[in-house]
Amino acid sequence: MQEFKAKAKRTQKMTRNGVVETNQATGEQTRKSQRETDDFSGDTAENMTGKALNRAATERQRHKAKKRRRKAKKDAKQAAKAAAQPQASRLQFKEEERTDPELAKYVKKSEKAADRLEAAREKIPKQKRIKAARKFDEETGRAKTRLYFEKTDKPPNGKLHHNPADRPVREIKNYVHGKVGEVEKDNSGVEGAHKSEKAAERAGSYASRKLKEGYRSHKLKPYREAAKAEAASRKADTNYLYHKTLKENPELASNPLSRFHQKQQIKRQYAKDLRAAQKAGKTAGKTAGAAKNTRKTAQKAGEATKKTTDFIARHWKGILTVGVFLLLIVMIFTGLSSCAAIIQGGVSSIVGTSYTAEDETIRQVEAAYKELESGLREEIADIETDYPDYDEYQYHLDEIGHNPFALASYLTAKLYDYTREEAQAEIQALFEKQYTLTLREEIQTRYRTETTTDPETGETTTEEIPYDYYILHVTLTNKNIETLAGELLTPEQKEMFDVYMETKGNKPDVFGDDYATGTPGNGEYTDYEIPPEALSDERFAAMIAEAEKYLGYPYVWGGSSPSTSFDCSGFVCWVINQSGVGSVGRTTAQGIFNYTTPIAPGEAKPGDIIFFTGTYDSGSAVSHVGIYAGNGMMIHCGNPISYASVNTPYWQSHFYSYGRLP
Repeated sequence: MQEFKAKAKRTQKMTRNGVVETNQATGEQTRKSQRETDDFSGDTAENMTGKALNRAATERQRHKAKKRRRKAKKDAKQAAKAAAQPQASRLQFKEEERTDPELAKYVKKSEKAADRLEAAREKIPKQKRIKAARKFDEETGRAKTRLYFEKTDKPPNGKLHHNPADRPVREIKNYVHGKVGEVEKDNSGVEGAHKSEKAAERAGSYASRKLKEGYRSHKLKPYREAAKAEAASRKADTNYLYHKTLKENPELASNPLSRFHQKQQIKRQYAKDLRAAQKAGKTAGKTAGAAKNTRKTAQKAGEATKKTTDFIARHWKGILTVGVFLLLIVMIFTGLSSCAAIIQGGVSSIVGTSYTAEDETIRQVEAAYKELESGLREEIADIETDYPDYDEYQYHLDEIGHNPFALASYLTAKLYDYTREEAQAEIQALFEKQYTLTLREEIQTRYRTETTTDPETGETTTEEIPYDYYILHVTLTNKNIETLAGELLTPEQKEMFDVYMETKGNKPDVFGDDYATGTPGNGEYTDYEIPPEALSDERFAAMIAEAEKYLGYPYVWGGSSPSTSFDCSGFVCWVINQSGVGSVGRTTAQGIFNYTTPIAPGEAKPGDIIFFTGTYDSGSAVSHVGIYAGNGMMIHCGNPISYASVNTPYWQSHFYSYGRLP
């Protein structure tokens, strides 16, 4: 009797040497893969390392090639997207718009940008496409189809095409390099030649890759230039439409925040019009085919209208009642939505003009900026200690101080919302822009008189001996934050800065006691006894009595009252207004100069106003002001408010004029 046996179970497993089949009954293993095995038995550790490095270098090159292909595909996609965007058409201007002095500049810029856009579009490669046009022949009564070529922009194609032979070539190169690497250690000449050959391969691959990238970039350049010109043309057109709107509606220019929102609305409307024009152009060709359907739809609509009219005639009372009810509901909801819009608009206005950072953060940043200013004062105070070998030190120093609201407004406009750490780099850069400390050495040749006596004759001789006299000039310039804002911020950020300065970020008390630090006698100051004959002038006596109340008050940028302390112009304005000798309101040093009548220095008397220039970059001719007290003395808001001599080298170098109050 024949005996049947179960078929032996076989399993396959992928190993380093390929696919291996195992007979589970006998344990016999058979190699099924036809791939050549990697025999490392005879290799040294150095050869094995070389092969591994070659394989790693090949894989790295393959990975870089894939990245380059992805980047090229992305560039081509961006170029195609830019080419597919709706194209801005040239604006048409009337003659009166071209001659209008307020609009002529923007008209010129718009036309110039449109010319550049047309020139850029002409450089885009073109392609011919066959088009069919149907034309009705009146003589034969038939429609004819005419074929013609139409030139259109050629779509961008910057793809990197994968070469199917790359992988086999790489495998062959790796195999050859591996075989050479097995024997190159035995001969230094072979090793040197092999390394040179590998370096040449890398250089050739790099050169080939750069040539391909350059060629691809050159092909996509017209599309990039056209997209750039398109953006510039849209910006110029939007700018013209914005200024035209302002000219036609002057009330829109009252608020910088409103101007900013108006410009954004015009940009969005302009882009919407372009998209609508492109969509209309695409659907225009389908209009003729839809005419027949339109006629049928019109007939059905006429029948439906007739039925509706008959229904209304039969049930007019019920329809009228429902209409009145719906009208009342609409009026109620309209009133509620109007109130909500008013409240929302008010809240948006407040939020849009407020400092966005936390109050504690604003105060911390202000304290950090004051700490930088304190460090600068200490550096100036240690000049004579740090540079001890000079005979004389001359100081030409601007005031050290800033408006804390200007700092908060600048950071909010620049960073919007910020923390103490995020603002550190910005305040350091701003501080370095605001203050510039320079040291200049001057060497003068001076003479001293030496007398000698001859011991034999007793004759005395005098001789002038020259010597070097060393002077160190210390100069500090202060370029205030308001001026820097116009230089460092963009136009939109500058508009927001002005809004924040006008509203004080809706946080006028955010600095609390740090800003309103003016208390009597809180600082050391230079006093001066007014001669009795000068006080015989009642106007001057009233001014000096008011001014001396605030001796020792600190200098606070923007301050204009005892509750906030003063800056130089705020102090003089307060004295003039409160003493009753005049009324200038609150103005700048330049504004006070414009209020007075200039006089010659020889005509100056107590009670006149003295003006200085160039003490810091104020943006006007006059930058500092004080009240002349006679005998070469003035009372002014330095730091703190005190008397000072106007005959020092510093004040003489910055003297501008005297002025007499009306």
